[in-house]
Amino acid sequence: MSNEVTGKTLYLVGTPIGNLGDMTMRGIQVLRDVDTIAAEDTRHTGKLLHHFEIKTPQISYHQHNEQQRIPELIAQLQAGKSIALVTDAGMPGISDPGYLIVAACVAAGIRVIPIPGVTAVITAVSASGLPSDRFVFEGFLPAKGEERRVRLESVAGDARTLVFYESPHRLRQTLADFGTTFGTERQIAIGRELTKLHEDFWRGEIGTAIEHYTQTEPQGEYAIVVAGAPVSHPTLSDEAIDRALIELMLNGTSRSQASRIVAEQISQSRRYVYQLALAIDLDAARSQSVSGSEPQSISGRD
Repeated sequence: MSNEVTGKTLYLVGTPIGNLGDMTMRGIQVLRDVDTIAAEDTRHTGKLLHHFEIKTPQISYHQHNEQQRIPELIAQLQAGKSIALVTDAGMPGISDPGYLIVAACVAAGIRVIPIPGVTAVITAVSASGLPSDRFVFEGFLPAKGEERRVRLESVAGDARTLVFYESPHRLRQTLADFGTTFGTERQIAIGRELTKLHEDFWRGEIGTAIEHYTQTEPQGEYAIVVAGAPVSHPTLSDEAIDRALIELMLNGTSRSQASRIVAEQISQSRRYVYQLALAIDLDAARSQSVSGSEPQSISGRD
Protein backbone atom coordinates (compact mmCIF):
# COMPACT_ATOMS: atom_id res chain seq x y z
CA MET A 1 0.00 0.00 0.00
CA SER A 2 1.47 3.34 -1.09
CA ASN A 3 1.74 6.14 1.47
CA GLU A 4 0.88 8.70 -1.21
CA VAL A 5 -2.55 10.27 -0.79
CA THR A 6 -4.83 9.84 -3.79
CA GLY A 7 -8.02 11.55 -4.87
CA LYS A 8 -11.50 10.01 -4.69
CA THR A 9 -10.47 8.38 -1.40
CA LEU A 10 -11.78 8.56 2.16
CA TYR A 11 -9.08 8.01 4.79
CA LEU A 12 -10.09 6.86 8.27
CA VAL A 13 -7.33 8.23 10.49
CA GLY A 14 -6.86 7.00 14.05
CA THR A 15 -5.98 9.70 16.57
CA PRO A 16 -4.55 9.45 20.12
CA ILE A 17 -6.90 8.57 22.98
CA GLY A 18 -4.89 10.65 25.43
CA ASN A 19 -1.19 10.71 24.58
CA LEU A 20 -0.10 12.73 21.55
CA GLY A 21 2.95 10.49 21.27
CA ASP A 22 0.66 7.72 20.02
CA MET A 23 -0.14 9.57 16.79
CA THR A 24 1.40 7.58 13.93
CA MET A 25 3.76 9.06 11.36
CA ARG A 26 1.54 7.77 8.58
CA GLY A 27 -1.51 9.39 10.15
CA ILE A 28 0.29 12.73 10.40
CA GLN A 29 1.34 12.55 6.75
CA VAL A 30 -2.17 11.73 5.56
CA LEU A 31 -3.65 14.63 7.54
CA ARG A 32 -1.10 16.93 5.92
CA ASP A 33 -1.71 15.71 2.39
CA VAL A 34 -5.50 15.33 2.08
CA ASP A 35 -7.66 18.13 0.72
CA THR A 36 -10.02 18.23 3.72
CA ILE A 37 -10.28 16.83 7.24
CA ALA A 38 -13.79 15.90 8.42
CA ALA A 39 -13.59 16.18 12.21
CA GLU A 40 -15.99 15.23 15.00
CA ASP A 41 -15.02 18.43 16.85
CA THR A 42 -13.00 20.93 14.83
CA ARG A 43 -11.81 22.72 17.97
CA HIS A 44 -10.49 19.52 19.51
CA THR A 45 -8.88 18.37 16.27
CA GLY A 46 -7.49 21.87 15.79
CA LYS A 47 -5.27 21.36 18.84
CA LEU A 48 -3.94 18.12 17.35
CA LEU A 49 -3.27 19.81 14.01
CA HIS A 50 -1.56 22.74 15.71
CA HIS A 51 0.71 20.39 17.66
CA PHE A 52 1.89 18.70 14.47
CA GLU A 53 1.90 21.93 12.41
CA ILE A 54 -0.77 20.69 10.00
CA LYS A 55 -2.59 23.39 7.99
CA THR A 56 -5.24 21.29 6.22
CA PRO A 57 -8.74 22.85 6.35
CA GLN A 58 -11.42 21.18 8.45
CA ILE A 59 -15.13 20.57 8.15
CA SER A 60 -17.33 19.34 10.99
CA TYR A 61 -18.70 15.81 10.85
CA HIS A 62 -20.46 14.46 13.94
CA GLN A 63 -23.52 12.45 14.96
CA HIS A 64 -25.81 15.47 14.83
CA ASN A 65 -24.98 16.52 11.26
CA GLU A 66 -23.65 13.41 9.52
CA GLN A 67 -26.89 12.73 7.62
CA GLN A 68 -26.63 16.20 6.08
CA ARG A 69 -22.86 16.05 5.57
CA ILE A 70 -22.68 12.69 3.81
CA PRO A 71 -24.07 13.83 0.40
CA GLU A 72 -21.72 16.83 0.46
CA LEU A 73 -18.67 14.70 1.27
CA ILE A 74 -19.60 12.06 -1.30
CA ALA A 75 -19.89 14.77 -3.95
CA GLN A 76 -16.43 16.10 -3.07
CA LEU A 77 -14.94 12.61 -3.20
CA GLN A 78 -16.58 11.87 -6.55
CA ALA A 79 -15.14 15.15 -7.84
CA GLY A 80 -11.65 13.85 -7.08
CA LYS A 81 -11.01 15.23 -3.60
CA SER A 82 -9.31 13.31 -0.79
CA ILE A 83 -10.85 13.48 2.69
CA ALA A 84 -9.59 12.29 6.08
CA LEU A 85 -12.18 11.41 8.71
CA VAL A 86 -11.12 11.78 12.36
CA THR A 87 -12.91 11.64 15.70
CA ASP A 88 -11.92 13.19 19.00
CA ALA A 89 -10.05 10.04 20.05
CA GLY A 90 -9.44 6.61 18.55
CA MET A 91 -10.61 5.11 15.28
CA PRO A 92 -13.60 6.52 13.40
CA GLY A 93 -16.58 4.20 13.56
CA ILE A 94 -15.56 2.52 16.82
CA SER A 95 -18.12 3.91 19.29
CA ASP A 96 -17.83 7.13 17.27
CA PRO A 97 -19.23 8.54 14.00
CA GLY A 98 -17.92 6.86 10.87
CA TYR A 99 -19.77 3.81 9.67
CA LEU A 100 -22.49 5.74 7.83
CA ILE A 101 -20.05 7.65 5.63
CA VAL A 102 -18.06 4.45 5.04
CA ALA A 103 -21.24 2.64 3.97
CA ALA A 104 -22.11 5.53 1.66
CA CYS A 105 -18.64 5.41 0.10
CA VAL A 106 -18.87 1.66 -0.43
CA ALA A 107 -22.26 2.09 -2.12
CA ALA A 108 -20.85 4.85 -4.35
CA GLY A 109 -17.74 2.87 -5.30
CA ILE A 110 -15.41 5.26 -3.47
CA ARG A 111 -12.22 3.87 -2.03
CA VAL A 112 -11.91 3.74 1.79
CA ILE A 113 -8.47 3.37 3.40
CA PRO A 114 -8.02 2.90 7.17
CA ILE A 115 -4.97 4.49 8.77
CA PRO A 116 -4.79 2.48 12.03
CA GLY A 117 -4.36 4.09 15.41
CA VAL A 118 -5.02 3.51 19.08
CA THR A 119 -8.44 2.38 20.30
CA ALA A 120 -9.42 2.17 23.96
CA VAL A 121 -11.13 -1.19 23.52
CA ILE A 122 -7.99 -2.95 22.24
CA THR A 123 -5.78 -1.11 24.72
CA ALA A 124 -7.97 -2.22 27.62
CA VAL A 125 -8.28 -5.84 26.52
CA SER A 126 -4.54 -6.22 25.95
CA ALA A 127 -3.72 -5.13 29.51
CA SER A 128 -6.71 -6.68 31.28
CA GLY A 129 -5.21 -10.05 32.09
CA LEU A 130 -8.44 -11.66 30.86
CA PRO A 131 -8.84 -13.95 27.82
CA SER A 132 -8.31 -11.90 24.67
CA ASP A 133 -8.69 -14.54 21.96
CA ARG A 134 -12.44 -13.86 21.73
CA PHE A 135 -14.21 -10.76 23.01
CA VAL A 136 -17.35 -8.69 22.45
CA PHE A 137 -17.31 -4.88 22.39
CA GLU A 138 -20.53 -3.40 23.78
CA GLY A 139 -19.46 0.25 23.96
CA PHE A 140 -21.56 2.49 26.21
CA LEU A 141 -24.60 0.87 27.81
CA PRO A 142 -28.03 2.53 27.41
CA ALA A 143 -28.77 5.18 30.03
CA LYS A 144 -32.28 3.92 30.81
CA GLY A 145 -32.50 1.17 33.40
CA GLU A 146 -34.75 -1.23 31.50
CA GLU A 147 -32.74 -0.93 28.30
CA ARG A 148 -29.53 -1.49 30.26
CA ARG A 149 -31.00 -4.58 31.91
CA VAL A 150 -32.05 -6.06 28.58
CA ARG A 151 -28.64 -5.36 27.03
CA LEU A 152 -26.75 -6.93 29.94
CA GLU A 153 -29.01 -9.96 30.05
CA SER A 154 -28.41 -10.50 26.33
CA VAL A 155 -24.68 -11.05 26.97
CA ALA A 156 -24.81 -12.56 30.46
CA GLY A 157 -24.39 -16.10 29.16
CA ASP A 158 -21.74 -15.25 26.56
CA ALA A 159 -18.48 -17.12 27.18
CA ARG A 160 -16.48 -14.42 25.39
CA THR A 161 -14.79 -11.58 27.26
CA LEU A 162 -17.00 -8.45 27.37
CA VAL A 163 -15.80 -4.86 26.93
CA PHE A 164 -17.70 -1.70 27.87
CA TYR A 165 -17.04 2.04 27.99
CA GLU A 166 -18.35 4.07 30.90
CA SER A 167 -18.33 7.62 32.23
CA PRO A 168 -17.40 8.43 35.85
CA HIS A 169 -20.89 9.49 36.94
CA ARG A 170 -22.41 6.14 35.88
CA LEU A 171 -19.60 3.78 36.89
CA ARG A 172 -21.05 2.81 40.28
CA GLN A 173 -24.48 2.04 38.85
CA THR A 174 -22.94 0.03 36.03
CA LEU A 175 -20.89 -2.07 38.45
CA ALA A 176 -24.01 -2.67 40.54
CA ASP A 177 -25.85 -3.79 37.39
CA PHE A 178 -22.94 -6.11 36.55
CA GLY A 179 -23.21 -7.66 40.00
CA THR A 180 -26.94 -8.21 39.60
CA THR A 181 -26.73 -9.66 36.09
CA PHE A 182 -23.32 -11.38 35.93
CA GLY A 183 -22.88 -12.23 39.61
CA THR A 184 -20.29 -10.77 41.96
CA GLU A 185 -17.57 -13.39 41.45
CA ARG A 186 -16.69 -12.74 37.82
CA GLN A 187 -13.28 -11.23 37.16
CA ILE A 188 -13.18 -7.64 35.94
CA ALA A 189 -10.48 -5.20 34.83
CA ILE A 190 -11.26 -1.48 34.94
CA GLY A 191 -8.97 0.80 32.94
CA ARG A 192 -9.11 4.51 33.74
CA GLU A 193 -7.76 7.41 31.65
CA LEU A 194 -5.94 5.05 29.29
CA THR A 195 -2.64 6.40 27.89
CA LYS A 196 -3.03 9.60 29.94
CA LEU A 197 -1.00 10.90 32.88
CA HIS A 198 -3.24 9.33 35.53
CA GLU A 199 -3.83 6.00 33.77
CA ASP A 200 -4.44 3.05 36.07
CA PHE A 201 -6.03 -0.41 36.14
CA TRP A 202 -8.09 -2.00 38.88
CA ARG A 203 -8.42 -5.81 38.66
CA GLY A 204 -10.41 -8.25 40.77
CA GLU A 205 -13.94 -9.61 41.23
CA ILE A 206 -17.05 -7.58 40.43
CA GLY A 207 -18.16 -7.65 44.07
CA THR A 208 -14.82 -6.28 45.25
CA ALA A 209 -14.94 -3.62 42.52
CA ILE A 210 -18.32 -2.47 43.82
CA GLU A 211 -16.84 -2.10 47.31
CA HIS A 212 -13.74 -0.32 45.98
CA TYR A 213 -15.65 2.29 43.99
CA THR A 214 -18.09 2.85 46.84
CA GLN A 215 -15.11 4.17 48.79
CA THR A 216 -13.26 5.72 45.83
CA GLU A 217 -14.76 8.59 43.81
CA PRO A 218 -14.81 7.65 40.09
CA GLN A 219 -12.88 10.13 37.95
CA GLY A 220 -12.00 10.11 34.28
CA GLU A 221 -13.16 7.87 31.45
CA TYR A 222 -13.32 4.10 31.88
CA ALA A 223 -12.88 1.03 29.69
CA ILE A 224 -14.18 -2.04 31.50
CA VAL A 225 -13.27 -5.63 30.63
CA VAL A 226 -15.41 -8.41 32.13
CA ALA A 227 -14.66 -12.14 32.01
CA GLY A 228 -17.12 -14.18 29.98
CA ALA A 229 -19.58 -16.61 31.48
CA PRO A 230 -18.06 -19.88 32.70
CA VAL A 231 -18.29 -22.60 30.05
CA SER A 232 -20.74 -25.26 31.14
CA HIS A 233 -19.71 -28.89 31.33
CA PRO A 234 -20.67 -31.04 28.34
CA THR A 235 -24.25 -32.23 28.30
CA LEU A 236 -22.98 -35.25 26.36
CA SER A 237 -20.24 -37.65 27.40
CA ASP A 238 -16.89 -37.44 25.63
CA GLU A 239 -17.67 -40.78 23.99
CA ALA A 240 -20.91 -39.41 22.53
CA ILE A 241 -19.09 -36.34 21.25
CA ASP A 242 -16.43 -38.62 19.71
CA ARG A 243 -19.09 -40.58 17.85
CA ALA A 244 -20.59 -37.39 16.43
CA LEU A 245 -17.16 -36.18 15.35
CA ILE A 246 -16.24 -39.52 13.77
CA GLU A 247 -19.43 -39.62 11.73
CA LEU A 248 -18.72 -36.18 10.29
CA MET A 249 -15.03 -36.82 9.63
CA LEU A 250 -15.68 -40.17 7.94
CA ASN A 251 -17.90 -38.24 5.53
CA GLY A 252 -15.07 -35.90 4.58
CA THR A 253 -15.52 -33.08 7.07
CA SER A 254 -12.23 -31.70 8.43
CA ARG A 255 -11.44 -31.96 12.15
CA SER A 256 -11.76 -28.21 12.53
CA GLN A 257 -15.09 -27.98 10.72
CA ALA A 258 -16.47 -31.06 12.49
CA SER A 259 -15.49 -29.53 15.83
CA ARG A 260 -17.28 -26.30 14.98
CA ILE A 261 -20.45 -28.10 13.92
CA VAL A 262 -20.59 -30.35 16.98
CA ALA A 263 -19.69 -27.54 19.39
CA GLU A 264 -22.53 -25.40 18.06
CA GLN A 265 -24.99 -28.29 18.24
CA ILE A 266 -24.27 -29.02 21.92
CA SER A 267 -23.47 -25.42 23.01
CA GLN A 268 -19.99 -26.44 24.08
CA SER A 269 -16.62 -24.74 23.80
CA ARG A 270 -15.22 -25.22 20.29
CA ARG A 271 -11.73 -25.48 21.77
CA TYR A 272 -12.83 -28.33 24.05
CA VAL A 273 -14.48 -30.25 21.20
CA TYR A 274 -11.47 -29.67 18.94
CA GLN A 275 -9.16 -31.18 21.56
CA LEU A 276 -11.37 -34.28 21.53
CA ALA A 277 -11.22 -34.36 17.73
CA LEU A 278 -7.42 -34.20 17.73
CA ALA A 279 -7.28 -37.29 19.96
CA ILE A 280 -9.38 -39.42 17.61
CA ASP A 281 -7.55 -42.12 15.61
CA LEU A 282 -9.37 -41.63 12.34
CA ASP A 283 -7.67 -44.60 10.63
CA ALA A 284 -8.95 -46.92 13.35
CA ALA A 285 -12.40 -45.38 13.07
CA ARG A 286 -12.33 -45.87 9.29
CA SER A 287 -11.32 -49.53 9.68
CA GLN A 288 -14.12 -50.07 12.15
CA SER A 289 -16.56 -48.49 9.73
CA VAL A 290 -15.41 -50.77 6.89
CA SER A 291 -15.86 -53.84 9.10
CA GLY A 292 -19.47 -52.83 9.66
CA SER A 293 -19.14 -52.21 13.38
CA GLU A 294 -21.05 -49.37 15.01
CA PRO A 295 -18.75 -46.32 15.38
CA GLN A 296 -17.20 -46.25 18.82
CA SER A 297 -15.11 -43.72 20.71
CA ILE A 298 -11.62 -44.22 19.29
CA SER A 299 -9.15 -41.83 20.84
CA GLY A 300 -5.72 -41.67 22.37
CA ARG A 301 -7.11 -40.60 25.74
CA ASP A 302 -6.59 -42.84 28.74
